[in-house]
Formats: sequence, structure tokens, C-alpha cells
Amino acid sequence: MDNPLVSVIIPTYNNTRTIDRCLKSIKDQSYNNIEIIVVDNNSTDDTKQIAKKYTDKVYNKWPERSAQRNYWVSKASWKYVLVHDSDIYFHKDTVKEAVELMQNSDYSALILPEKSIWEWFWVKVKAFERSFYMWNDYMEAIRFFDKQKYDEIWGYDENLTWPEDWDLTIRFREAWLKIGRTKNMLLHDEWHIDIFWSSKKKQYYWKDMFEKYSKKWPEYFSKQMSFFVRFPINKILKKWLRHPILFNCMIFMKGLEYFNSKRYK
Repeated sequence: MDNPLVSVIIPTYNNTRTIDRCLKSIKDQSYNNIEIIVVDNNSTDDTKQIAKKYTDKVYNKWPERSAQRNYWVSKASWKYVLVHDSDIYFHKDTVKEAVELMQNSDYSALILPEKSIWEWFWVKVKAFERSFYMWNDYMEAIRFFDKQKYDEIWGYDENLTWPEDWDLTIRFREAWLKIGRTKNMLLHDEWHIDIFWSSKKKQYYWKDMFEKYSKKWPEYFSKQMSFFVRFPINKILKKWLRHPILFNCMIFMKGLEYFNSKRYK
């Protein structure tokens, strides 16, 4: 098919700050055969009302996002599916580039690279951290995929929350399905990060990481938790020299997260 339908699936929960710009960036895509599916988790603000300005496919589903995502994909109508978050703003050619890549190659899924945008200093630090993960097969995860291949490997693991993106990506690779990557960057609007609250919040996710994901994929888990896999020496040397304050603040932030992970274990 020259112009296949693409289902863009966006989860929401009290996202009035970002949802309008997110959905507008989808409506403004240069590729015109798109359906938007929004699945909300019992928002108490105007998120659903804003979403209905852009699509009549607004659903409610809970409790956790792996089950939600599988539900969303079951509502998708056609060949390709893009699953992302409501604080992401899409480049106008994101879908066009993704469809062309899939049609002109043997890829079954794609990574859509992103960079953080910020109004607060600690989000700038988070963006600096993300820059280490670019082109790192252990850290990036797929977001655009062939729906048939997704169905064949049973979609997201509903027993996992947080590492479910990595898990899905690993299962695509373990099934010998090829993964590509787009060039156009997405903007991740993280706005504000309280590093003390954020590091404590991650305790909620560590249980799945250490008790489930680590046992399911021990080799991958070991690599993903390795400091020098996340932060290769060549990148450390280059980025530390260029941005010493950001680097030192990143180490402090990661130390807080590590401390809280140890408290969980």
C-alpha cells in the first residue's frame, strides 16, 4: 500500500498542560492518513475534553500502562502503529519518514529518537543524561511498529510497569525482527523535575525492575544497569570537558536514584 493508515496511540492522565500541543503536532503531520486514539486513565481535569477536539476515539482504561497499551493497539485499525506519550511533540515529518522507512526496508519496528525541552535546570540535566543514550541499543526502545509483528509476539508484557518498552524491544530482537531508526527528533516536554521527589518516585518501579525484568532478561538487565554501558568512556570524556557542571549534576542525580534503588532492594 502506498498510503497505509497509521494509528497513533496516546495515553493520558491529567495532561491538560501538554495534550493540546501533542495532538496538534499529530494533526499537523505531513502524512495525512492517520487516526488518533487516546486512552485515558480516569483523568480528573479537562484532558479528555481537549482530546475530543482532535478525535472521537477517546477511551478510558486502567490500571497500568502495559495493559492500557495492549488495549490501545487492539483498537488500532490498520498496518502501522505508533505508541507514545502525551508530553511528546512530533516533528511534522515523523510519520511520513517512519512509513517510508518501513515500506522501503525489512524493518519491523522503529526507534523514534527524542530530546528533552525544559524550563527548569534539572530538566536540562535530564536532557544531558538522555544525550548519552542516543544510538545505545540497550537504552532506546521502539515506538513505531508493524501491528502484525506486534500481535505475533503478544504485545507488551502486562506484568511489567516501566521496563515494558525495553521488554518489547528485546522480544522484537530475540524474534530476529529488524529495528530501524528515524532521523527526525521528537521533543519531550519534561517541563519541571524535582530530583528528590523523582528519585523517590522511582521506588515504585524498582520492584518490577529487580524482581521481574531482571529475572526475565538477566543479560540485558546487567548491561542496562552498568554505569559504563549507559555512559561510555568516550562520551564521558567528550561531554565532561564540554559541560562539567551538567555532568557533575547528572552524577548527583543518578546517585540519588541509585540510593533509592538500594533502599528498595
